[in-house]
Amino acid sequence: MTFEQLGLSKPLLGALASKNYTQPTPIQAQAIPTVLTGRDLLGIAQTGTGKTAAFMLPSLDRLTASKPPFLKPGQIRMLVLAPTRELASQIAASAEAYGSQMKMSVGVIFGGVANQKSVRTVQRGLDVLVATPGRLLDLVDQRAVDLRHLEILVLDEADQMLDLGFIHALKRIVKLIPAKRQTLFFSATMPKTIKQLADTYLANPAEVSVAPVATTAERVEQQVTFVNQAEKSALLTLFFQSTTIDRALVFSRTKHGADKVVRLLAAAGIESNAIHGNKSQPQRERALGLFRSGEVPILVATDIAARGIDIPGVSHVINFDLPNVPEQYVHRIGRTARAGADGIAIAFCAEDERPYLKDIEKLTRQKVAVTPLPAGFVAAVEALKKLKPEPRRAPQPNQRNRRNESGARGHGHDPQRHGLPRNDPRQDMPEERSGPREGGRSMRGVPGAVRGPVGNPARAGSPSGGQQQRHGGQRPAGQPGRPATAHGRPQQGGPRPHGNGTQRDGRRSSGSSQGSRSAQ
Repeated sequence: MTFEQLGLSKPLLGALASKNYTQPTPIQAQAIPTVLTGRDLLGIAQTGTGKTAAFMLPSLDRLTASKPPFLKPGQIRMLVLAPTRELASQIAASAEAYGSQMKMSVGVIFGGVANQKSVRTVQRGLDVLVATPGRLLDLVDQRAVDLRHLEILVLDEADQMLDLGFIHALKRIVKLIPAKRQTLFFSATMPKTIKQLADTYLANPAEVSVAPVATTAERVEQQVTFVNQAEKSALLTLFFQSTTIDRALVFSRTKHGADKVVRLLAAAGIESNAIHGNKSQPQRERALGLFRSGEVPILVATDIAARGIDIPGVSHVINFDLPNVPEQYVHRIGRTARAGADGIAIAFCAEDERPYLKDIEKLTRQKVAVTPLPAGFVAAVEALKKLKPEPRRAPQPNQRNRRNESGARGHGHDPQRHGLPRNDPRQDMPEERSGPREGGRSMRGVPGAVRGPVGNPARAGSPSGGQQQRHGGQRPAGQPGRPATAHGRPQQGGPRPHGNGTQRDGRRSSGSSQGSRSAQ
């Protein structure tokens, strides 16, 4: 099947042809004809399957057919809600690319940027607005945006939207838009909450699904190694010293943990970057750019930060911390095995994480293969134990008080607000509110330490164009980790729409994207 056979207009076909997109993905083939009819739709597809193009292409056609001679100030015709600013940016870029021959006005707004900039984005009216819920409601309160003429509402990554606690924002937004509209919901998973939401806001929707709910990618080779929590850092170091990778995503449950992993790897001569809610937007964009290019092929991320990442060429996904929500495991390992390639997903499982592993195996309906600890592991652990703990720095005031990057308000973890001292270990929660940390002790003496992983272009001390990780250090290897109680698509060769991580408390996230040869 080709895009021509789906009934899309010539301007859209021309935009697709300019990107060498010729064949639709399964979700696009199923969704596009339905959306073109104006019917509501509930689409279930895993990340990376082309969901953005599935709703954006036919929606642009429908908007063109009913385009008014002019837009009123602040008028919005199509609203796409996304849980994170990275995903919002990606969707907007795709809309601009697809509508390049249709004179469509496209804008994107999210938290973390100056309010006046957001106001200027919407003040003239837009055919398509991509937004995070919090920032959209900010503009509603300022009477800067008018939703009374909305024709199409899209909720992307609906499951993550609910996990972030955006349900109240969604309810308020829906009250502001016309009852007569087309509503499109897209989600990677189909929990009962999504079904209930769809029943509430969709009218007789068509349902399309390209894979069984909560299944993992068939081409992903999954492995698990059982290891003490305090020894995970040594295991990760040995892995990168002995394994050839293209790009590897390492998932940490907390922001502090992600920073600690980066410092540790840097001390061993292995260059990496971290992205999480305490990183500034330029820092995240720089880290993603270096990861996308392969110049720094190791990216350490929290779930919510990685939710917007869709970079082809990720050969390995490493679960340094297992998620306590099994669906997040599905999202994580879906970052590899893109575009027909194979991928490897490796999990480090401590004793207190075994229940998480059981839940994952139950959800995915498959047993994860066990891989033993590598040779030389005991010696590496002993060397790590000699390191002194790195003093923790108090967060900066702007980091403690700033609102959720995706626009959600007042839900971040503030240790003082909960009566905890700044150095209390209970601060080490998912997406904790402590600031980024650098510096530390060198890992001289760690067995097998090299200036970079075998077969990996990462190299400590080489110019990378980004911020160098010059120092190492970590807490003592004997300090146990603690499971948390919360839950976390760029394109290559052109905009390639699809979707990004987040937590129930609505804390910050990050990511960016580049495209591929198939319209996603």
